[in-house]
Amino acid sequence: MSYPPPVYHGEYGERTAWLRPGDAEPELPLTKTVTSYLATGAQTGGKFGLYRWDFLGPLSGPDPHFHRSISESFFILSGTVRLFDGDRWTDAHAGDFLYVPEGGIHGFRNESGEPASMLLLFAPGAPREGYFEGLPKLAELTDEQRAEFMIEHDTYWLD
Repeated sequence: MSYPPPVYHGEYGERTAWLRPGDAEPELPLTKTVTSYLATGAQTGGKFGLYRWDFLGPLSGPDPHFHRSISESFFILSGTVRLFDGDRWTDAHAGDFLYVPEGGIHGFRNESGEPASMLLLFAPGAPREGYFEGLPKLAELTDEQRAEFMIEHDTYWLD
């Protein structure tokens, strides 16, 4: 394995880095979770998307599913998050990491009823914000609209 071809060809580098303060307000505060958009696909030129997912305590999280075009990684910051790796559910704790390549079956849940926090990394940087923001409105959609929403956001549930 080697480094990818250079993307930047300048002589001296550029002042293009940006900082998101740790105390920035989350973009998506909901009743069961709070999501902070640390680095969206739009901000990274489509290379990756990084999000902080804070479980507030109530039981929540998606059943097993997969994505066709993006990988997803989970890094547990605090608490206990139940992760599904395609074979079994495992209680993950601070410092635990799960990588799911494209097509990999996975799921995550907060079953403890206690607060927990994790980082979600998607590569490449798909526009997951629309998916996250649409989840609370799923109950308002018809079955056909829900199916279209899931396909639009590269999410395929197991039967």
